[in-house]
Amino acid sequence: MIDRRLVEHFDWGLLLITLLLCGVGLVALYSAVYAGSDPSLRPLFMKQLVWMGGGFAAMFVILCMDPKEVERLTPAIYAGCVALLLVVLVAGRVVGGSRRWLVLGPLTLQPSELAKVGVILMLARHYARNTTTRGLGFRELIKPGAIVLLPFGLIFLQPDLGTGLLIVMIAGIMTLFVKIERRTLTALICAGLGMVVGSWLFLLKPYQKERVLTFLNPDREPLGAGYHIIQSKIAIGSGMLSGQGFLKGTQNTLSFLPERHTDFILSVLAEEWGFIGASFLVLLYCALFIWSLNIAHKSRNTFGTISAVGVTAMLFWESFINMGMVMGLMPVVGVPLPLVSYGGSSVVTTLMVIGLLMGVSMRRFRK
Repeated sequence: MIDRRLVEHFDWGLLLITLLLCGVGLVALYSAVYAGSDPSLRPLFMKQLVWMGGGFAAMFVILCMDPKEVERLTPAIYAGCVALLLVVLVAGRVVGGSRRWLVLGPLTLQPSELAKVGVILMLARHYARNTTTRGLGFRELIKPGAIVLLPFGLIFLQPDLGTGLLIVMIAGIMTLFVKIERRTLTALICAGLGMVVGSWLFLLKPYQKERVLTFLNPDREPLGAGYHIIQSKIAIGSGMLSGQGFLKGTQNTLSFLPERHTDFILSVLAEEWGFIGASFLVLLYCALFIWSLNIAHKSRNTFGTISAVGVTAMLFWESFINMGMVMGLMPVVGVPLPLVSYGGSSVVTTLMVIGLLMGVSMRRFRK
């Protein structure tokens, strides 16, 4: 028998924000694939509709699950994500020099997207069972560190440094939320700075270094590594206040804007709808973040609270990095804009975590 309170507490506000973001994404994607001169991109719009349908179905299944059941299944979910990351290193499809995708018949899956969910749930489960008022020390951070570093290492080997660092940043927000000792935090910050220097000297590949150098000076190679950022900024600037109109953006229609249906879809939207349209999208994301944090605040279940914080961190960092990237404020790292960029794995994963938020929100009256 269904608890009547679950229906009464259904989060219609979160659903409305989600539908609006999906709607904006479909409008921008339609323009990105139909206004340009490349007809091979046009089937992607229908594929995105199919992925969104599957994502909403997964969201409904997850919101019907009690957070206690999700917590019980978390080790299996995490293990499955790690297994997929191992499989993709062996049998994944290589695109652009990276082995990130598994081909499953007509579908293409990116396991690193699912790994974000696995890490969020596993950390939330661990922290919910090992909370402390004095803050976490080095000893208490060994297991959470292992939980994060295992998928990070596998993703780094693909290589996909952007997604790997995104997982680390999500874990960092969750760890700060549950409280960490000040001296431990100071030591970790110093160690992180040392790792940045070491990574630049010994770990980063030449193309990854080139992205950072291009971010610092896009004009150093305007027809090479700096081309993406330069064309993106031209598209955003040409939109001005109200934009050039739907399907009328010149950077888009003349195919000057690269990756316009994925990483740089915000540039398409800003060119056609201007500052007003881009501001509306930013306000939608702000509403999503505030709503998600409110869910975490009201939840009486520790696992639900921490997992909601992790989901909010995931949505925030993805949006923040993508927007900074297309405006030339951050290096190009290939992070999609949630629910707006084309990408089946990204869309399904985002709708799944929103379903998790809804499940926590609907059961906020339970301890």
